[in-house]
Amino acid sequence: MDAGQTQGVASGERLYKETLEQTLEQAVDAVVVIDQDNRITLINAAAEALWGWPRDLALGRNVSMLVPSELRSRHDGYINANRDTGVDRIVGTSREVPIQRRDGQLRWASMSISRVRVDGQVLYTAFLKDVTAQRAERERMRLLSQVADHSGGAITITGTDQRIVYVNSGFTQWLGYDSSEALGRPIQDLLRGAHTDALVLEATRQAAMAGESLRTEVLFYSKSGRPLWISLTLNPVRDTQDRLQNMVWVLIDITHTKMPELLQTQVLAAMAHDQATAAIAHMLCMQAEHIAPELAVCLATVDGEGGLRTLAAPSLPPEIRALIDGMAVGAELACRDTAATCNAALQADEVESALRWPSNEICLGQGLHACWTRPIRASDGTLLGALAFLHREPGTPTALHQRLMEVGLHLGALLLEREREREQIRQLAYYDALTGLPNRRLLLAQLERLLHDLRGDGGRLALAFVDLDRFKQVNDTHGHPAGDALLRALAQRLRDSARPGDVIARMGGDEFVLILPSCDASQANACMERLLAAWREPVAWADGTLHPSASIGIALCPEDGLDARQLMRHADLAMYQAKAAGGNSLRFYNATMNQRAQERAQLEADLRRALRDDALEVHYQPQVDSRDLQVLHGVEALLRWTHPRQGSIDPARFITLAEESGLMRELTRWVLNQVCSQLGLWRRRGLAIPHVAINLSASCFHHPDLPEQLIRSLHQHGLQANDLVVEVTESVMLTHDPVVMATVHAIGERGIALSLDDFGTGYSSLSLLHRLPIQELKLDRSFVLDIEESPRARALTDAVLRIGHSLGQQVIAEGVETEAQRRHLLDSGCTTLQGYLIAPPMPALAFERWVGEKSVRTACNKDYNVQARPLEKQDGR
Repeated sequence: MDAGQTQGVASGERLYKETLEQTLEQAVDAVVVIDQDNRITLINAAAEALWGWPRDLALGRNVSMLVPSELRSRHDGYINANRDTGVDRIVGTSREVPIQRRDGQLRWASMSISRVRVDGQVLYTAFLKDVTAQRAERERMRLLSQVADHSGGAITITGTDQRIVYVNSGFTQWLGYDSSEALGRPIQDLLRGAHTDALVLEATRQAAMAGESLRTEVLFYSKSGRPLWISLTLNPVRDTQDRLQNMVWVLIDITHTKMPELLQTQVLAAMAHDQATAAIAHMLCMQAEHIAPELAVCLATVDGEGGLRTLAAPSLPPEIRALIDGMAVGAELACRDTAATCNAALQADEVESALRWPSNEICLGQGLHACWTRPIRASDGTLLGALAFLHREPGTPTALHQRLMEVGLHLGALLLEREREREQIRQLAYYDALTGLPNRRLLLAQLERLLHDLRGDGGRLALAFVDLDRFKQVNDTHGHPAGDALLRALAQRLRDSARPGDVIARMGGDEFVLILPSCDASQANACMERLLAAWREPVAWADGTLHPSASIGIALCPEDGLDARQLMRHADLAMYQAKAAGGNSLRFYNATMNQRAQERAQLEADLRRALRDDALEVHYQPQVDSRDLQVLHGVEALLRWTHPRQGSIDPARFITLAEESGLMRELTRWVLNQVCSQLGLWRRRGLAIPHVAINLSASCFHHPDLPEQLIRSLHQHGLQANDLVVEVTESVMLTHDPVVMATVHAIGERGIALSLDDFGTGYSSLSLLHRLPIQELKLDRSFVLDIEESPRARALTDAVLRIGHSLGQQVIAEGVETEAQRRHLLDSGCTTLQGYLIAPPMPALAFERWVGEKSVRTACNKDYNVQARPLEKQDGR
């Protein structure tokens, strides 16, 4: 090579060296070269900046000065081993290494190393890029991903095109999609399902496109098709220029709360719409099984007889349902109903080992391996039934199962308690509270149904009205508790006497009705005769024994009608004929009864009209001294009715009619006003009438305002309390009704005398004469009638007189018609008489003439010159 070439080569080498040096100096990455002895022979500006060591202090020094202190002792060994063996374990690779700066700060760099041989030496060049920031960011992302994986929810990130760019492990585990299936797919594809709300899904799409935040709840489905309720939160990610980069979707599983919540909403809505209990129970079980398909759900109720009944069990095998139905509470049962029978919860995670019930093999045979039950109770603690979850695999209840059980128990209690209340309402609406028998409403419904069936098949039936004889007397004499006890006992006898298929009802009061299907006249007669015999048996109660009897009326279908109301009316008419015949008998309906009923209805209408038009009349019969018939003791007022067509009506007939038709209170007010008005008029005219006696019906004493009504009428006509005597029957005196007793005492306390009418003919208790405010006894006309011929009648008369005299009570003999009767009574000590011997009952004017004609005198001294005055109360009366 000539000099020129040599000079050119040298010049080229200098240019190359200068170019290399400047290139390395301007490089953004750090470059460090070490020689055979591991000394630094080159370090560029980037390396100075990376380590913080100036070039003049680094050149010629061992490269270990750039190595973190904890690695220095091993560093030279790594390099020398590579140089000696020639194994390029560090050459041609890139790795991240720690960098310890001169000031002690630790940084990270991505390092690659080259190995070259120059002039027999092996030189190493290290190229390093500062990656501290990238490493920190990567660590941050790793931490964020780890947090996302452990967040308990599913997190996914989408790009602006709504395709998935990231999913966490919760997303893949929960939804069943692995990341390769999810990445790159539109997220709407994964959220859409059979019953997903399209409006909610569209709202999420719009929010994602607009980069807006959104929070909602939506139903969608896993890859396997399982329904999942999620709480979805959607938030945008924007860059520094506020440009949308991504959307973050956070999905939280709320199935355990939302599904039971929806179940509750559905059941409550069905209850609000008054759906049938069985239908709602079926829906409850079906929905619970839909939420947890691994379960078979059973809702059982406790029936009125204390046994279990399956109300709903959609997927429970019939073999198991058959074992539940009818099983008595308290028996040794399988897990599904032990909750009900033992009043306690039961959890059998493995049926085979946990249950002692002999039929547990049936559960196993049907593929049911675990069972969890809880008792269902009303708000008052009453056991209503049980809820059972039967699982197809052994195991303990999950959180979802437990939540479903809580909701199911609550809903089951509401449902069964509603049914219990409905049954109570039905009982009140269709059954008699005292006897438990069907009432009038249910009877009519059943009769209509039977008649409808009968018209189709041409069958027969009998309808019987049964009315207790003298029931009012039982109530008046012994009190309502005795009457109630009697009705309950007789109702049970009706049940015992009835045939299968017969319908028994209580119409109210003492009236019962029987429907006898497939029954002709002879069969009906036999049935009712047996019933009459059964009813005649004595009935014991707390305070004694009652001896009941009944009147029965029977109507036949089709002979007596095909209409329910017509049959009932005809049976009722027949019953009244039996009662009119004296009771304790039965009558079949015949056409003449209709005429009698029409006559009675017409007579009732005429009585109302007579009362309204003052067409009734009070007659007066004197009561006189037995020793001197011109001495007037008092007057009894007696009601009479002269019918415009029928003439004089027997008082017993129209008084009974007034009682039965509800006219008695009005009739009593009318009579009381007439009597007080007439006595006041007589007094103002100076007519010496000591007092007037009126006979009040027993029903009047059930009204606590009767004493005030009497006093008010007296005062309105200028009279005093002792101007009136109230005659009562023995049945009133013997009653245990506290209202009646209080009314009787209140009358006496106001100064109105009380007279016991028809004494000796009933069941009087002598102790009552001492305890009750009785001033007068009236000897019944039956004793007087036979007093001349019958020693027994005379003996009984003498006994009554002695009782009255010993108690200081006046005794009046009724029905005295002959002089011989008067003498016998006078000889026996009876001082007051009443009867046709003295005078018949007379209208007021006729009575005035009689008083004048007979020169009647009064038996007591009174000031009869009284004036009508306004109403006022008498002190102490």
